[in-house]
Amino acid sequence: METTTRKEKIIKWLKRLGFWGFMFFLLKGLFWLYLIYWVAK
Repeated sequence: METTTRKEKIIKWLKRLGFWGFMFFLLKGLFWLYLIYWVAK
């Protein structure tokens, strides 16, 4: 019983971490593209 709840918690955290990691890299990528565009201009 304990292991299933712990496993579910870990999966929930990984999904949340994956979402925020994706958002972070997306925003970082967009920032770098904007920076390169701004410097080239």
